[in-house]
Amino acid sequence: MFQMSSLKEVGKMFLFLMGELLLLFIGISFLVALIQIYLSKDKIKRILTTPRKGLNSILGAILGAVTPFCSCSTVPILVGLLKSGAPFSGTISFLLTSPILNPAIIALFLTFFGLKATIIYAAFTFIFAVIVGLLLDKFGFEKEVKNVSIKGEQSGEIVYENLEGTFLEKNILAFKYAFFESLVLFKQVFPYLLLGAGIGSFIYEFVPKDLLSNFAGKSNILSVPIAALVGIPMYIRTETMIPIARILIDKGVGYGTMVALIIGGSGASIPELSLLGSIFKKKMMIAFVLSIFTVAIITGYVFNIIM
Repeated sequence: MFQMSSLKEVGKMFLFLMGELLLLFIGISFLVALIQIYLSKDKIKRILTTPRKGLNSILGAILGAVTPFCSCSTVPILVGLLKSGAPFSGTISFLLTSPILNPAIIALFLTFFGLKATIIYAAFTFIFAVIVGLLLDKFGFEKEVKNVSIKGEQSGEIVYENLEGTFLEKNILAFKYAFFESLVLFKQVFPYLLLGAGIGSFIYEFVPKDLLSNFAGKSNILSVPIAALVGIPMYIRTETMIPIARILIDKGVGYGTMVALIIGGSGASIPELSLLGSIFKKKMMIAFVLSIFTVAIITGYVFNIIM
């Protein structure tokens, strides 16, 4: 049986994590909604139609990093980009950074891991996305895309260009819409915040530190690739995983192990792969998964060395 004092400690840690996460995600939800109003899907397509592949790949990685779209939104944008003739390198770079490098992840990393870890994570994932986009384009993977189209894309989308009124009135409307949309977005992630805080609190109090440090600490050289492999078939919500990761690191799990798990799970989850399977042929699917696996391992080992 659990002792009452242990349960009290679990409760204290749960309240601490939830308080931190609630404040963080109220702001993140508003930021996400505001970005999606000012940076519409059509605007992304216009930006990524530049014919210069190197610049296009960098722009694609930047747009993927600042647009917090989920897989169900990213894939239709990807199809639209491919249909509009945007360079393949930029569309792939956009696809790669969108799930693993966005405002929500950056805010979470800053809060739970600090500035140094956030800079390392952002730099490696961004550079990786640019390089992979250029390499897949160079080796002709553009022909590994199926001829598909998306029906009903952008229906009901609120974008800044469609708002009416003066400059001030349009911006007030944008903030108003973003506020109401942020409530919807926050409700969507709230169950995952509860789950993450609950699991993290339980681990904090009841899981022995030596057990985790021996199995998944820096000393176990295989922990990083194993974490990347385990993460890829998992559907890891970043909102759930990062608070748990903070507790696990305090318990002795290596930074690199947790980063590999987060990249693998958020970058190549089963729902995303299912959607991508409808537009990519087999060879491109394999290349995509191997790319995520590679960056998860490289970034993980770098974290274990530096952190």
